[in-house]
Amino acid sequence: MFLDLILLAILLAAVSGLPGLVMPRSSVWGERIAAACMAVAAVAGLAGVVGGLRGAGGAACGFPWPAAGNGVVGLDALSAFFLAPILLVGGIGPLYGLGYWPQRIHRRNGRKLRLFWGLLVAGMALLVIGRHAMSFLLGWEIMALSAFFLVATEDERKESRRASWIYLVATHVSTLTLFGLFALWRSATGSYLLEPVSPETLRLGTRHLLFLLALIAFGIKAGMMPLHFWLPGAHASAPCHVSAILSGVVLKMGIYGLVRWLALLPVPPAAWGSIVLALGVVSGLLGVVYAIGQHDIKRLLAYHSVENIGIILMGLGIALLGRSTGHVGWVVLGMGGCLLHVWNHSLFKSLLFLAAGAVVHGAHTRQIDRLGGLARGMPWSAAGFLVGAVAICGLPPLNGFVSELFIYLGLFHAALAGSAMAMVGVPVLAAIGALAVACFVKVYGTAFLGVARTPAAAHAREAPVTMRMPLLILAACCAVIGLAPVLVAPALDASTRCWMAGVAPGTPAIRGLAPLGGIGALGAALVAGLAAAAVLGRRRHAARRARPAITWDCGYARPSPRMQYTATSLAQMIVGLFAPVLRPHVQHPRVDGLFPAPVAAHSHVDDAVLDRMLLPMGRRLANSFGWFRRFQRGLTQNYMLYILIMLLVLLGTLLPIRAMVERWLAR
Repeated sequence: MFLDLILLAILLAAVSGLPGLVMPRSSVWGERIAAACMAVAAVAGLAGVVGGLRGAGGAACGFPWPAAGNGVVGLDALSAFFLAPILLVGGIGPLYGLGYWPQRIHRRNGRKLRLFWGLLVAGMALLVIGRHAMSFLLGWEIMALSAFFLVATEDERKESRRASWIYLVATHVSTLTLFGLFALWRSATGSYLLEPVSPETLRLGTRHLLFLLALIAFGIKAGMMPLHFWLPGAHASAPCHVSAILSGVVLKMGIYGLVRWLALLPVPPAAWGSIVLALGVVSGLLGVVYAIGQHDIKRLLAYHSVENIGIILMGLGIALLGRSTGHVGWVVLGMGGCLLHVWNHSLFKSLLFLAAGAVVHGAHTRQIDRLGGLARGMPWSAAGFLVGAVAICGLPPLNGFVSELFIYLGLFHAALAGSAMAMVGVPVLAAIGALAVACFVKVYGTAFLGVARTPAAAHAREAPVTMRMPLLILAACCAVIGLAPVLVAPALDASTRCWMAGVAPGTPAIRGLAPLGGIGALGAALVAGLAAAAVLGRRRHAARRARPAITWDCGYARPSPRMQYTATSLAQMIVGLFAPVLRPHVQHPRVDGLFPAPVAAHSHVDDAVLDRMLLPMGRRLANSFGWFRRFQRGLTQNYMLYILIMLLVLLGTLLPIRAMVERWLAR
């Protein structure tokens, strides 16, 4: 029954955009029907998720697949856990789109966006319930192509076209690697079914190769450093609610694939856990460092996705080390932190992108230094962004604190047992949290506080109610998990047991290893204290009846918005500290003469992989093959000659050259 609900949700999502295609471009009913279908799909699917988390997913079922037998789908606790953010964000996104991307304004691409949104959700849901290589790859490719068309929604813009093509190249490198992974799996096990195998089935070398292929294929999709090169451009160029599902959900399909494949393989060597943990450390630290150097609010949030993928990988690395060494507590804490951060990142990163979309909708710019004072005209969006910022920084009383605490505890246990990578991971995770706080102080202070820096920011107004409702839903979820983590403990326990099936039957519960009750009490006390301080401060402010005045003008009787700190200046010290890694391009202003002309300062941070490695290598490769262009002159007679030469070469391969040479030598 619960699997049937998931299949119904997939069907509704897949067809949600079809009615709009047969309606006039000026009609609003297509977007309303799509939003209603996605809402019903989300409700039905989440009901199936509840059953899956309770272990009532039922038996797997198959559908005909001519190439390799039947495609099999099934529902277990691990699939249900990853289905939850797919259905939640997939369900509220079209509601947000009614205000952010209405059909009456976006007649050219509104129908395309809604069609591929539904297909994206359907593909991801099919992927996570796939129990056969063919059903898995079918969902994977639907997801990949739908995301490509969503990134290219505004295909009239050069930036969107460039980002979408880079994404398409990256995702199909991932798909080709998956072909190799499944081919090797079929050769080693004799089946395309995704079922755990015994240690005797796979030789150690085969296991290492399977692990490496899975790490590359799923690491590209997850945006793991240094395979993240497609991510910043795609998230920055797509519409904001598309960026929300890309960052909050699509990246997690890479994490799901890696988690699922590691569950299929026998007990892993300790090196696997160390490798995953090291990649998590690098992704987390470099992701937040590159985020600090950004001036585009969406690119900044995109790099924070790399950071949080690193945190998730750190939890997964601890769980792998626990499986290798037999420390079940490490597995529970590591996998609990990994899985809970999957949920948490889906919530607060979607919240941040949707709040950023409200900013773009109101102020018509993504440049942080051109904003300011938005909290006055956009209080709901400012509050939603603040909740997401506190959550992503891992601060109590919100949900990011809980999952990061689980990972901290796992790292501490592993470090005390002598794990060198865990010893490195503890201070790095602390540094990631501190740098994230600095980054979001920069963003929130510059964009929402102070006074407006441009007329567009000064006239920005609050987003419509269809855009505010998803913010409220996501913010409420962040608060509930942060204040009552005991509510999600059963889902974490069920998913962890599913991942450890056949490895450790007596798996302890997460509440026995982490102080969930204490976390909730601490959060409640902190909320009460903040509320009391706010009430007391408001009363004192009203009693003083202070008059606004300039406290210190330093020679300026009339300060202007230009005299405020910018995001660039706030981050300058940290960017300078990491300059050997970031290598920022800085254009300093030059002032000449007694009456100088207006000048401006500018700084930019290139991506280390895309801008400094892949694109220069591609240009050098293209230049090195420049000589080959002389053969392509557009002359039909030349092409006929090439065909004749190739035909003669192919015919020559049919000649018994070896026998002729041996006969001649025998003479």
